[in-house]
Amino acid sequence: MNMPRANLFVCAAALLGTAVASAAPDPGAVVELRMDGAHPGATIDRNIFGQFAEHLGNGIYGGIWVGPDSTIPNVRGIRSDVVAALRALHVPNIRWPGGCFADEYHWRDGIGPAAGRKATVNANWGAAIEPNSFGTDEYMDFINQIGSEAYVSVNVGSGTVAEAAAWMAYMTSDAATSAGKERAANGHPAPYRVKFLGLGNESWGCGGAMTPDYYVSQLKIYARYVRNYNPAQTGAQAMRRVAVGADGSKTEYVEAVMQAWHDKVWSWDLEGLSLHSYTSAGWPPAHPSTHFGASDYTLFLKDTLNMEALIAQHSQIMDHYDPQKKIPLVVDEWGAWLAPLPGSNPGFLVQQNSLRDAVLAALNLDIFARHADRVRMANIAQMVNVLQAMIMTDHERMVLTPTYYVFRMYAPFQDATFIPVQVDAGQSASGLPRVDAIAARDARGNLWLAVVNLDPERPVRIHAAVAGTAMRGAHGQVLTAGEVDSINTFDSPHRVQPTPIDGVAAAGAVLLELPAKSVSVLQLRP
Repeated sequence: MNMPRANLFVCAAALLGTAVASAAPDPGAVVELRMDGAHPGATIDRNIFGQFAEHLGNGIYGGIWVGPDSTIPNVRGIRSDVVAALRALHVPNIRWPGGCFADEYHWRDGIGPAAGRKATVNANWGAAIEPNSFGTDEYMDFINQIGSEAYVSVNVGSGTVAEAAAWMAYMTSDAATSAGKERAANGHPAPYRVKFLGLGNESWGCGGAMTPDYYVSQLKIYARYVRNYNPAQTGAQAMRRVAVGADGSKTEYVEAVMQAWHDKVWSWDLEGLSLHSYTSAGWPPAHPSTHFGASDYTLFLKDTLNMEALIAQHSQIMDHYDPQKKIPLVVDEWGAWLAPLPGSNPGFLVQQNSLRDAVLAALNLDIFARHADRVRMANIAQMVNVLQAMIMTDHERMVLTPTYYVFRMYAPFQDATFIPVQVDAGQSASGLPRVDAIAARDARGNLWLAVVNLDPERPVRIHAAVAGTAMRGAHGQVLTAGEVDSINTFDSPHRVQPTPIDGVAAAGAVLLELPAKSVSVLQLRP
């Protein structure tokens, strides 16, 4: 993760002609932003807005699962307020059961009657008791309730290929088979749909500390024998297998897996390669998630902008073996990793979620969109109560975080067509780019623009033009707050939330007045 600092806009321009940096403009000057609708780019795959739910702290228990006998409103044990909030995000996929937990997870512990399930110790995360109340059937119920797809990580670390194959048979086999009959006896006769399958997790680290060559030897076996039997999943609906890839800037796994895929024989294949990279500004994570100032704000945004160079680095290796870009780069763990909140179990990874983290999330989503030809899936860590969460819960109470609102604001970019943007960004006094921007056209032909004002102190005026098209105005939402460390709490849940914003027509373009430290998403009106 310790990449050399790279200018976000220079890197983007080299790859997609997206942005051009210039000398810092006068504070009162208008920043020119130009969209080129005549030369659209790749589709921004909706799966880059994926989520991650690991058996970690209160991410599952208390965050998603309260049990059918709870006084908290629920449907079959899954809390209804969390489901409703996530449905509004149009979550495309949810990665489960981990994370490091996945490589110690034995699926049979989590199926069948609740009284017969095996209680274990979660050795990875705080030595908590894992009751296995939330298992395969509960997970599938959960993603069905929110309208999402399954991204299941199988146990390559402490498991066997036979165990993983049997799990897939349980999930996807016809009800006439023994595995299908067992699933039907547990309440679901129809085969489940498993859209994505993770072949291990961090096999270079907590997933077994495997050498690249050893992992590749296991990858081939798992890719061959862990089959999807659901007859509805063929062609474009076929399950996609995701191999373990990079730990930040380390390239050994990328080289080994891509070379193996390039030279593969007919009996195995894969459809994705992962990348894990957190914004932590140093390791182990030590920076607080509350009560910080402009220096931490700047430090973390500079660190997160390294994602641009990181993706370019791994894409270059992948392009060597896969010039047609058949294999997506799957950034299935990303986000801010901060010090645990004082008084919390440090193994539960509890942190607050501030306006700074919302800006950080928007910058990463912008980077993924600019690399949409290669990055076609991503999963922020994590969904509820853990790390950079969308939602925080405390018994019956729930609060939506600033990051949640960024994901909701960016929903129009799901499966939209990338539109190249040029912006004379300049720099703020802290050395950050003043602004970042992406644009896209949705399936209905609507043009959307997202602009991040990174400057923690100064508002910015944007003159947004579309080549060859006169604009009549714009309407959308802006997310900001009084301080960079502003947060939503259970007692003050609305401190950081979007408010309406309009752009006015100005000589065929749109003039936007954007506050400091803000994220804005607007629909432009031609």
